[in-house]
Amino acid sequence: MAQGFLSRLRLSAGLLRFGMNLWPPFVGAGIHVMEIAPDFRAVTVRLRRGLLNRNYFGTHYGGSLFSMTDPFFALMLLHNLERGYVVWDKAATIEFLEPGRSDVFARFRLSQLQIDEVRSHTANGAKYEPTWKVDVTDAAGKVIASVAKTLYIRPARPSAKLTSP
Repeated sequence: MAQGFLSRLRLSAGLLRFGMNLWPPFVGAGIHVMEIAPDFRAVTVRLRRGLLNRNYFGTHYGGSLFSMTDPFFALMLLHNLERGYVVWDKAATIEFLEPGRSDVFARFRLSQLQIDEVRSHTANGAKYEPTWKVDVTDAAGKVIASVAKTLYIRPARPSAKLTSP
């Protein structure tokens, strides 16, 4: 599996944030990346409540709530590991707890313990599939939805060398 061109670039936090805020799926859904910490260990994302991301009942469309959490744990981890790891989202679930009737936020945190666990579990070349959670909250801190993200992580395999017959 080849890593994408952008994942090999290792953009700065500011440049990645700028680019993500221009990404059409986020713009169209009203998703705004408010902050990416310089060390990629904290990210804050806001979903504005607007006319284009409301459902039939006038609350946040569930797909937009889900989308606002999509790439962040994988991106944060990728930027906190040395080169040579494959990191991608494998699975996710969302539990809707309250109707979202205002702007909502997701605050991602990546701890040194999580990074150390990844290195420990993949030290012998094995894959590791942790599940990490993030809550989507309103401005008052009320939990609107809870999202569990399962990542797929492993050291990259050396590319196979083609030999001549």
